[in-house]
Amino acid sequence: MRIPIIVIGIVLLLGIFGPQILYTVDETQLTVVTRFGEIRGINTSPGLKVKAPFIDSVNRFDKRLLRVDVPPSTLPDKEKEFLDIDAYARYRITDVRKFFEKLGNLSRADDRIGRIVISALREEVAKRSKEEIIGAVVADTTVDEETGEEVRLVIATNTRQEILDRVLASSDAAVNDAENDFGVRVMDVRIKRADFPEASQQNIFNRMRAERDRISREFRAKGQEERDKVEAAANRERTIILAEAERDAARLRGEGEAAAITIFAEALQQGPEFFAFQRSLEAYKVFMTTKATVILSTDSDLFQFLEDPRGASFADQE
Repeated sequence: MRIPIIVIGIVLLLGIFGPQILYTVDETQLTVVTRFGEIRGINTSPGLKVKAPFIDSVNRFDKRLLRVDVPPSTLPDKEKEFLDIDAYARYRITDVRKFFEKLGNLSRADDRIGRIVISALREEVAKRSKEEIIGAVVADTTVDEETGEEVRLVIATNTRQEILDRVLASSDAAVNDAENDFGVRVMDVRIKRADFPEASQQNIFNRMRAERDRISREFRAKGQEERDKVEAAANRERTIILAEAERDAARLRGEGEAAAITIFAEALQQGPEFFAFQRSLEAYKVFMTTKATVILSTDSDLFQFLEDPRGASFADQE
């Protein structure tokens, strides 16, 4: 009976003292062993480790990338317009002793690193315009196919990555300077959301729409000015062409009339009786096609061709 009792006693002692003496370190972990708050050991490699029972405490930290969600903040841009910025950062513990001595735990580390990142982000945002941070907002809207809601279009900006690179460099330098030296490296900084505050969004969009209207009016004015120039030049050229055409037409008309008069005079010299006949026909055409009453003497030369179509009396006069 004594042997089973001894075995049971040993098992009970191991169950009580085993977890207090032995502990494991995962390959993704870093551990700091403390005794009454004082560091007694650092473990950076995985395996089974030993510590003093009951008086030593094991503090575990992740050696992988850690994420800090920076509290959303309202930051002023270069034009003193406020923007809601929601960002996060990723960091890695490089010296667990310094990390534990300066920060103690992950909650405090997240708070300190988050404050440093948002401070660097505030400094960079203050140097930029809203277009550089958010992008160029288009006044028109489009409809989201999934939700059916109207969404304003935004043209992406190429300067945001430059902002993030500057914030990353500034934040990493701040956590490793002589004053802080937290034993970490800031590996990445990203902006999850950058937008106007809810209360001022409509006013900002109205100003943007007014600015776009002003630009469109300038384009229209310039277009109208170019149109007026083209029309004036075309009208001037048209006037010149018409004047030249009328000049040439008048000259040709005068030349034609002079030629006609010359031909008519020559014809008249060759046949005066034909001229008399033609003039009589023209006179007949005038007074015989109207309702006017004409009283003439029977001896008038106008009736010679009515009485004698051959114009014999005229020939006798000759």
